[in-house]
Amino acid sequence: MGKVFLYDATLREGNQAEEISFSVEDKIRITSKLDEIGIDFIEGGWPSSNPKDFNYFKEVKSLDLKHSIVTAFGSTAKPGVLIEKDVNLNDLLHADTEAVTIFGKSWDLHVIDVLGIDKDENLKLVEESVIFLKKRVSRVFFDAEHFFDGYKANPEYAVKVLKHAVNGGAECMVLCDTNGGTLPFEIEDIVAEVKKQISIPLGIHAHNDCEVAVANTLSAVRSGCLHVQGTMNGYGERCGNANLCSIIPDLKIKMGRECLSDKGLKMLHETSRFVSELANLQPLKHQPFVGDSAFAHKAGVHVSAVTKTSETYEHILPELVGNTQRVLVSDQAGKANILQKAKEFNLDIESNDPRAKDILSELKVLEKEGFQFEGAEASFELLMRKAMGLDRKYFDLIGFRVIIERKEECQLMAEATIMVRVGNKVEHTAALGNGPVNAIDNALRKALEKFYPQLKDTSLIDYKVRVLSSGEGTKARVRVLIESGDEKDKWGTVGVSEDIIEASWQSLTDSIIYKLLKDERADA
Repeated sequence: MGKVFLYDATLREGNQAEEISFSVEDKIRITSKLDEIGIDFIEGGWPSSNPKDFNYFKEVKSLDLKHSIVTAFGSTAKPGVLIEKDVNLNDLLHADTEAVTIFGKSWDLHVIDVLGIDKDENLKLVEESVIFLKKRVSRVFFDAEHFFDGYKANPEYAVKVLKHAVNGGAECMVLCDTNGGTLPFEIEDIVAEVKKQISIPLGIHAHNDCEVAVANTLSAVRSGCLHVQGTMNGYGERCGNANLCSIIPDLKIKMGRECLSDKGLKMLHETSRFVSELANLQPLKHQPFVGDSAFAHKAGVHVSAVTKTSETYEHILPELVGNTQRVLVSDQAGKANILQKAKEFNLDIESNDPRAKDILSELKVLEKEGFQFEGAEASFELLMRKAMGLDRKYFDLIGFRVIIERKEECQLMAEATIMVRVGNKVEHTAALGNGPVNAIDNALRKALEKFYPQLKDTSLIDYKVRVLSSGEGTKARVRVLIESGDEKDKWGTVGVSEDIIEASWQSLTDSIIYKLLKDERADA
């Protein structure tokens, strides 16, 4: 079994996702990251499609890539245009890359109904386009668009398209499931048949419209494909592309195929997060291998087992892909969850310590009231410390007041006035905000920064409100989840009340107390 070559199309296919628009700088940074982990080919974009992609190919030349080969993408020549004059093909040359990829029609439906030409003319376009590029570029890949639909409709013609691309000098035939409608058993059978007729390496390009793009890719490799195309986090048109964050560990760990180094594999989690950050999208928490929940355990039975032997409920070691095991706390937790969290928080508590049982009982009561600690581990650590007599009073609230004012044709303005005591000193201050919670947050920080200047580095990253009992209207209890962060870490806190301001206050104060505790530990 030979090496499987990885071809990342995030910068083009991923950029076609509904929510994504990478800047040139984003694309340059992602290119560097993909090169760092060891991706073989990076499809930078389609230089004929927009100025941004054209500029990318200029900028990327300044990178000192150690492993990856940047590839320009385009199509075969347009019908009725001299090959040498075709704008798309010439733009591919102007991109000045070591490799280019062009796609051509392999489904006769598209040839006749979309291009509006006869099937023989399409074969000529494919072959002559590849010949034109191969004379001027060292490496040419051919993407057989809609190949599997085309093969099922007219296998003889679909394979004939491949043969004409081979005659033109392409070094790899990439079989594309462009509509994403083919199933794994079909992929495996069709690739096996094509391999008997095509002498050069085959590749696979799968879309996820049937939720089987990863399975289709693995099936294609089983049948002989050595070139795999996909995107980070599965970003792409419609339902997305084959997800390289799943394909890579499946190939390397599960199938034993050489594709990425152990070092590159360990960077997969951080690369997934890096790309989602530049895409301005929340990371996919439940994503296999690299999601935060991929190795998270909640049920007490699971936690009890996994803390003894991880393989009882984990199919691989999370460290292999740069991820970590997590134990969640909820009303489904057992004592094992509490002991494991105590270990993570460096709290000294034994299995026979009655405080463990007390913490578990309090946890279940709080969750019944609406608290949820799965996304608020900072609040849970403070709860455990309080139960163990290890809590620390950094400040006391004397009182606060919030005024919301709306003047005619003006936006709402909130002002919070707060009075706190730190030691034997009282601080009384006020601040404005674009809402009551923001105003309270600003006033509290303003009051405390005099005593704790490190709070200047802290910011509120995310704020979520969940109504817990919708049938009670405005009297309903609400849960407020806050994510805060500084230059080093992020942490979550929670508050619950019938009053949204009170719930927000609980979560905000937990966030500040946790920040002060965290910094105190770091300085110890």
